[in-house]
Amino acid sequence: MKKSALLNSEISYVIASMGHTDTLVIGDAGLPVPEHVQKIDLAVTKGVPDFLAVLKTVLSELRVEKVMFAEEIKTASPQIHEEAIGLIRKMEAEEGITVKIEYVPHESFKVKTEESRAVIRTGEFSPYANIILSSGVVF
Repeated sequence: MKKSALLNSEISYVIASMGHTDTLVIGDAGLPVPEHVQKIDLAVTKGVPDFLAVLKTVLSELRVEKVMFAEEIKTASPQIHEEAIGLIRKMEAEEGITVKIEYVPHESFKVKTEESRAVIRTGEFSPYANIILSSGVVF
């Protein structure tokens, strides 16, 4: 059995196969997933699993150099936004890296998901609780 925090085999496979600048999306229950993009559906019921728990676990496995949020998260779900930024800052401190943070309108965010390797669907019911993670390199 896998020893690290991330136990989901589909997510582990996607992360292991990502190259520099490839992207992975973690989304709320309502984020549309483009037909040609792999959907890893973790949603069980409202709030399970929540966005932040999934983000925390993925950040423990994936080297991230850039993240993207929809602008709307700042006002629609400020607590989730602040906690997500906190997780990113913690990862930066632990790994000695700097992560670029970008914001785009939600409609542009949805277009960007079309370029992603996969979309992880959570059970999160908070509006705009979505993030695009861009893979960095470990050297």
